[in-house]
Amino acid sequence: MRHVREWTAPLVRFVRLHRDPAVVQALRSATAATVAYVVALRLSPEAAPLTAPLTALLVVQVTLYSTLTTGIRRVNSVVAGVLVAIAFSLLVGLTWWSLALVILAALAVGHLVRVYEFVNEVAISAMLVLGVTTVGDTAWARVLETLIGAGVGLGCNLLLAPPVWVGEAGASIEGLARRVRQLMLRMGEEAAGRTPVEHATERLHEARRLDHDIVEVDAALRQAEDSLRLNPRVKEGLLHRVVLRTGLDTLEICTVVLRVLARTFTDLAKERDPDPLFGPQTGAAVEQLLSEIADAVVSFAVLVTSDVSHNADAAESRLTAELRQAAATRDKLAQLLLEEVQHDASQWQLQGAVLTEVNRILDELDTEHRSRRLLEELDRTSREQRERMPRLTRLRESLRVPDQLRRDRTASERPFK
Repeated sequence: MRHVREWTAPLVRFVRLHRDPAVVQALRSATAATVAYVVALRLSPEAAPLTAPLTALLVVQVTLYSTLTTGIRRVNSVVAGVLVAIAFSLLVGLTWWSLALVILAALAVGHLVRVYEFVNEVAISAMLVLGVTTVGDTAWARVLETLIGAGVGLGCNLLLAPPVWVGEAGASIEGLARRVRQLMLRMGEEAAGRTPVEHATERLHEARRLDHDIVEVDAALRQAEDSLRLNPRVKEGLLHRVVLRTGLDTLEICTVVLRVLARTFTDLAKERDPDPLFGPQTGAAVEQLLSEIADAVVSFAVLVTSDVSHNADAAESRLTAELRQAAATRDKLAQLLLEEVQHDASQWQLQGAVLTEVNRILDELDTEHRSRRLLEELDRTSREQRERMPRLTRLRESLRVPDQLRRDRTASERPFK
């Protein structure tokens, strides 16, 4: 058996590499650029029509949705720039002041036609076309090459389906949850004994750094959301997007509350220095509670990424059990804190804040709370789509096409399944 695994290991690595989204994207981009260049050689009067492969390379984005939107905007930007150059070439030649006017006019036109990130492309196209002698031929050759590149790029996305980045987004969400768990465990361990002020302050800085992690996870999730739009390989794409987005929102709220909890621990450390933050029994209860909540955060992350994980059922059962146990430990901690306050009420505001903050995290992780948020988000999204595209909605209703949003909502009523 060991020899068989060694013999098949290179094949397994090759298959994984072949399925890697980054590798798939590189192959698609190279293929589109090459095909666009070959087609442009036959149709364009230019000897080296590099605009076509350049356009194809830029149009074949990571997702089909961004490819369609990018392709349209890029074609509009090039055509607008060429028209500006033709207009100026009929009036003036190429001088320093005419070049300045062309750039200003092209940038203004780019904003008018709403090409967004391709505003500079309007000015670039205008300058390149204005700088040649045979303006007319070169201008329309550039437009033709741009159309060829955009068409090949769009066709490549239809024939070679773009990768779905849900797996990467799910891994990012789970990675964030595990970093939150590690911080909670360290805070719990320190709360059980004497916590120097500098240690509590360091935990506070770690909690603040989680904001940067959330930004990175949000970028990965946006890429995954785009990959689900207009993708023929994905069913119930709206439900997938809403589940992941609301899951990240919940984790973001948990990190904010955790940062507040770290702030409370820091203030307690300053007030009680050199004594421990809590009494022995209370400190042990805080450590146990944070450990249980930390495990629940990871189970929640696995649960909301169930489409990219085979452990959804186990994670749901585990999350329910962990939340139930954490609630029992929370009640025990509340009683211990009450006894401490009755004995010494000098820091009762901070001790009460600890209980309030752990309660907020438990409420955010609650499965019933999450189900309500899913239904509210699906209703809001479907309402916005109907308001944004009323004609398409009426056409779909007249043709009695099954409403995808209604199926998504029905599926969401089975929590996380």
